[in-house]
Amino acid sequence: MEVGLMRRVLKRYKQWSRLADGVEMLPEQPKEARILSPARKATLIATSAAKPEWLLARCAVVLALNTTMRGCELKGLRFRDVDLFKKTLTIKRQSTKTDAGERVIPLNRDAVLALGELIKRMARLGVDKHDHYLFPACESGRIDPNNPIRSWRTAWRSLTRAAGLEGLRFHDLRHHAITELAETCQSDLTIMSIAGHVSKQMLEHYSHIRLEAKRRALEAIETPLPQPLSTTEETMPERVN
Repeated sequence: MEVGLMRRVLKRYKQWSRLADGVEMLPEQPKEARILSPARKATLIATSAAKPEWLLARCAVVLALNTTMRGCELKGLRFRDVDLFKKTLTIKRQSTKTDAGERVIPLNRDAVLALGELIKRMARLGVDKHDHYLFPACESGRIDPNNPIRSWRTAWRSLTRAAGLEGLRFHDLRHHAITELAETCQSDLTIMSIAGHVSKQMLEHYSHIRLEAKRRALEAIETPLPQPLSTTEETMPERVN
């Protein structure tokens, strides 16, 4: 874990590649993903609308739940990446941490509304140029649309605490979205195309089908049992003379 922490620090400043070939990493045990129940998901979204200062966090929550996007991909979104007329969003290669490359995600109603809020906010601030970030940096109350926001950690912690979901990681929303897609019986190829996975193994890592979904799937293939005969229809044994 200590080496893993050092690796993340060095990656942040683009120095890890100088050491990577000479370091043999021990396997890290990833923290189990947290999948929300429908009620807890609704609570999180409803709570996020309670305070104006949670606007960016709320839009990020809605987008993560409806696009499977990572936090780093959301922070890298620019005006030019969104087409509300075609209802599509393009994730550039440099905005993602995988080798999946550029991908286009179709937008459902909730994602369109969240992006619309972000665009209206930027328009009110007078910073809506083609290259401006939808989640812009803010230093000492001054908006800098030419740089992306570094973190929404403070708002996220306050929001999850208020929703009774302390300990929920933002990345868990991606796990949740992929789980919901899998539960709707979408093909692996479709999910991988949306989520940007490069292998089926990674899909299996992220997808955690819930017990109730498995139960419904198995109940769907039940064979109807024969109905028991009523007492009036039962065949009476023949009398032996």
